[in-house]
Amino acid sequence: MNAFKNKVAIVTGGARDIGRAVSVHLASEGASVVVNYFDNPDDAQETVRIITAAGGRAVAVQGDVTRQADVRRLVQETLKAFGPAVHILVNVAGGLVGRKRMDEMDEEFWNFVLTLNLTSVFLVTKEVLPHMADGGAIVNFASQAGRDGGGGGAIAYSTAKGGVMTMTRGLAKELGPRRIRVNCVCPGMINTTFHNTFTKPEIRAKVAAGTPLGREGEAPEVAALVAYLASDAASFINGASIDINGGTYFS
Repeated sequence: MNAFKNKVAIVTGGARDIGRAVSVHLASEGASVVVNYFDNPDDAQETVRIITAAGGRAVAVQGDVTRQADVRRLVQETLKAFGPAVHILVNVAGGLVGRKRMDEMDEEFWNFVLTLNLTSVFLVTKEVLPHMADGGAIVNFASQAGRDGGGGGAIAYSTAKGGVMTMTRGLAKELGPRRIRVNCVCPGMINTTFHNTFTKPEIRAKVAAGTPLGREGEAPEVAALVAYLASDAASFINGASIDINGGTYFS
């Protein structure tokens, strides 16, 4: 398939797990992909290797997407590698950081989680937009936590992800005249290192068993949704936040 032939995509947090799956899927459909990573060059280079081994085009660019200077360099390296325009932006980067209840949080933790998950989307999108071709697509990552408040100790994370959904709706209106569509995906329990780190095995098993489909999701399933939203097949979907959780939550 060549849905993204001659198109350039930036995937923040594109080195592993869902980010890797998104990077590989977009490349498999013809996109030239910039794989952004923060602190694991080995994962990023492995993602690039997977893409190039299959005949695709990709480069890895390190950058902390919470820092404006790094974001600016990310965009500059993208243009240097693949030309004057960006056609697809996928804001995957983010994380729970840690589980803390309100009485355990301080201002520094709160600000860090919101910066990582929400301000980063603002910084990257703002820097990309002057270089985004009219008719482009932005896909943001929220979470089921942004819908239902998340599990224990996820108040800061769920608040940030709710903000991503609101930003998505606002951007969809603002960028509509340029025919730039902005949508959002809201994953539930997906089999990734995120849940390996932050969710107890017994909780994962309970959630999977209680899901109508009886299992966790997989990263390639999320990537397929992202690719659809970025493609012309979704040409009249704009401002949507789409759940992918096997039926555990209905918005």
